[in-house]
Parts: sequence; structure tokens; C-alpha cells
Amino acid sequence: MRILSCLLFVVFISQLTSVADAAQRPNILFAFADDWGRHASAYAKIDGPGTENDVIRTPNFDALAKSGVLFRNAFINSPSCTPCRSSLLSGQHFWRTGRGAILQGAIWDPSIPTWPLLLKENGYHIGFSFKVWSPGSPPNAGYGGYKNAYHQAGRKFNGFSQTVTKLSQQGKSIEQAKKLLGDEVRGNLQAFLAKKDKDAPFAYWFGPTNVHRKWIKGSGREIWGINPDDLKGKLPPYLPDVPAVRQDFADYLGEAQAFDMSLGILVDELKKAGEFENTIIAVSGDHGPAGFPHGKCNLYDFGSRVALTLSGPGINGGRVVDDFVSLPDLAPTFLDAGQVKPPEVMTAKTLWPVLKSKRQGLVDQKRTQVYIGRERHVASAREGFLPYPQRAIRTDDYLFIINFHPERFPLGDHYNLDENSTPSIDELTNNTFVTLPDEDAGPTKAWLVSHRHDPIWKPYFDHAYGKRPREELFDLKNDPDQMNNVATNPKYKKVAERLSKKLMHELRTTGDPRVIDNGKYFETPPLAGPLPPRPKKKK
Repeated sequence: MRILSCLLFVVFISQLTSVADAAQRPNILFAFADDWGRHASAYAKIDGPGTENDVIRTPNFDALAKSGVLFRNAFINSPSCTPCRSSLLSGQHFWRTGRGAILQGAIWDPSIPTWPLLLKENGYHIGFSFKVWSPGSPPNAGYGGYKNAYHQAGRKFNGFSQTVTKLSQQGKSIEQAKKLLGDEVRGNLQAFLAKKDKDAPFAYWFGPTNVHRKWIKGSGREIWGINPDDLKGKLPPYLPDVPAVRQDFADYLGEAQAFDMSLGILVDELKKAGEFENTIIAVSGDHGPAGFPHGKCNLYDFGSRVALTLSGPGINGGRVVDDFVSLPDLAPTFLDAGQVKPPEVMTAKTLWPVLKSKRQGLVDQKRTQVYIGRERHVASAREGFLPYPQRAIRTDDYLFIINFHPERFPLGDHYNLDENSTPSIDELTNNTFVTLPDEDAGPTKAWLVSHRHDPIWKPYFDHAYGKRPREELFDLKNDPDQMNNVATNPKYKKVAERLSKKLMHELRTTGDPRVIDNGKYFETPPLAGPLPPRPKKKK
């Protein structure tokens, strides 16, 4: 009897310890901006002067980066919103998520485990404001639909420059208009926190879409004081350095600064609620800027490299690390933080060994590459609803890309473009589908298309929208902007062979349908039926 009493006491104490440990699990705030690439003033400090990051000011992101870990080499898995988010939610390569691997026509497979629902099943209060997964939402998934949505204070922040402009026309000052939208961000977070059980940890996804086009022309200067001429000589070489493009890019940076403003509000509210010290804050974006060459829907760095910082409990901050990170790595990282075992199906790797380290530079010697790809963005981009399949491996020294169907146009067919006609500037600026539909409409696209016959600018147009060879290889030490393809240069033959072998090995071992039966699964619109069988894991 005495032994039984002792055993019961030990069990009781262990249960108390388990409850105490659960109570100490950190909260998670994930701020994830639509179409926001690697643009923050923190990167100007570590990359050096002479780039577009010299012009942007993001004090709140910079403060989080200073207190946490700033990742120099963070990449998305696919530069299109739905496949990027499918990979991030599932912790798997996008090509393993069925119809979640495309934008238009996407359907979520509810059998795929996702980190928000796994955290919810293990006692986390979960919720979101604005965008998580689109188009549509996984049925009854908790993070989709409106079951766990918090928009009680409004959703106007998503149209930031439009709303500020409208309010200023109604007599509000710029600062008053900013405050009203900031109060919306604060109110939505307050509503989320009010629904939380006192001792429960939370995971909150803040996903504004304001950085996604379209925004108000001139808003970068008017709302944020960004002078487009300050970008002169700082734009990357694939963007024409002309007034129209500089203005367009200044407006884009203005929306990124609006997102940064929201970060400051979220942090302030967490502090007021007494939750800040126990909250891991992760900040990033789903791909590069839309409507610019090399950006969204491209595997080049401008489209696939993103800002990323993590800070909070358990993280040794004040560091810049060079480890290569793919955003799906956040899924097992968040699960580890919540003491939830990541499912074996996840191909991503937790970041906690890097986050807990005290080292700068390359921390994990195995994190020296990432894998990127895409299939289809806009369904009607090419005749027959065909995709533009690409896969790539990015290392510190090289970017190697395979274009599986080089006979197709990478950013969509040249609808309505012939030698003698061009859609109007208004159409080109506001209608994504008028031509080249895999690049969002905007002033930069309109300017470049309308100047495509000018001998000075024709090379820019051809570089952005022309057909590409099956293989592309870029020597990043000599060509950081990825302008000069050296795949056919004999000097780089062994490099190309080595990277191709490594890339194809990753595709085959992770069951990429693109390398099964000539990609039949992705080549059959609108994608139907089960995925091809995946390779069995070696024990």
C-alpha cells in the first residue's frame, strides 16, 4: 500500500510538471506579408549600400531582427501565393501538396497535416487576420474560412494606400488615416486575445495583403515620403531605371513600410497584454514583388528570396546567420516550440538548432542549399491551361534552374501583342490578363510592354518575357543579379552536372510528380485524381 501511494504521488507530481511545462509553451505570432520580398532596411545594413534597400525604412522589423535572428538566405519554396502557403502550412515541398501546388483551381487535401491544426489539437488557441491560404480555404480546416478569423475591427488595412488616400480626400490628415488603420490591426489582435483561455498558449497568423498590387500611384511619396528619384542608380539591372519604374517601385516600398508599421502595433499590443516576453515572433513574406521582371513567379532571387527574422523565448538573438532556410522549415520549427512532434511526412527541417546557437554566419553546416519550383500560376497564362514547370537549386555560389518545357513562355503567352498593336496603357496597368498573365499588371509591366520595340529597351523585354533555355546557371559571385546564363559555358560544365544531379535526386526522393510519367499529373488540367505514389522512405 505504501509503495502504491508513492507511485501515485510520483504520477501526480509528473502530471503537475506536465501541466506546468504546457503552460510555459511559447505563443507564436507569425506576420506574413503578401508579395513582400527581401526589402527591409536591416538588409541594407548587412548587404552594403547601393541597392533599393537604401531607400526603405523598416524600424520595427529591424528592431525584431536585432533582438532575434536575421536570416540572410531565406527562400520560399514556390514564388506563387497558394503553392508557397501550401508548402509552408504542410512543412513539405509544394509539389507534394496535390492541387495545393497551383493557384487557380487549387483544392486543399485535408489529409495533409498542417502546423496550425496540430497546435490546436495540442491546446493552442489559433486564429488569423486577413489572408492565410487562397484561393478559397481548406474546408473546416480551422485556419480557413471564417471559423478562426478575427476581423472584428475591419479589413481595410489590406487596401492601405487606397484607404489613406480616400480618407485624406475626406479631410483626414495622413497621420490620422494611418492611425485609423493601425487601430484596426490592434483591434483585431485584441479580439483574438480576448477569446483565449487564460492559461492557453496562442498561435496568431497576421497576413495583410496590402503589399500585393494594386496600390495608389504616388502613395510612396505622399504617405511615406519616399522620393522615387532616390532609387536612381539603385534599381537592379533587369528593371529599367526610368521615372515610371522608379515611381512604381517607390509605391511598392511604401506598402512594405505600412506592413512594418503594423509590426510595431502588434508588438505594442502584445506588451500591453503581458504576452510579449513569451511570444515567438516570425516575420516574412510569400515571395518577391509582383508586376516587376524577375519578381513574383520567377525562381530568380528577386522572386524567391525573402526577408525572415525570428525572435522571442529560447532564441539567442543579436545574430545574422547565413544558413539556407526554406520557409516550409517554419512548420516543424513552430511545432517544436509547441512541444508537438512534427509528422514524419514533413520534408522540412526545424530551425531550432540554429535559433539556439550563439554562432554567427553558417551555423548548421548542412544548410547550404534550398530547392525552389513552380508549375502554374494563372490558369489561362498559356494556351491549353499548360503550366510552366521549373525546378531549381540555390546554393551560396550558384543558382541552377531546369525549365522542363522551354518551348513555352515563362510568364504567359503574348496575348494581344503583335507587331502593329499594343493594349492601352490603362489596360496594361490594370488588367493582369490582357497579356503575359503570369506577371501581375502594373505601371512597370505597362511601361516595358509599350516600349518593347524601342532598341534601347527591347533587350529588357526579351530578357523578362522571352523563352528561356532548358537549363540556366548563374555564377552568383560574379553575377549576383542573375543576368548572364553560363549553363552552356564549358568552364561550368562540371558545376552544372553536379547541381543537376543533386536537384534531380531531391525531386525523385521526395516524389515530385513532375519527374514521374513525364509530369502527366501537372500536365493534365485542372489536375485531377490522386498524386502518383511516393517513394518509400529508406529505413
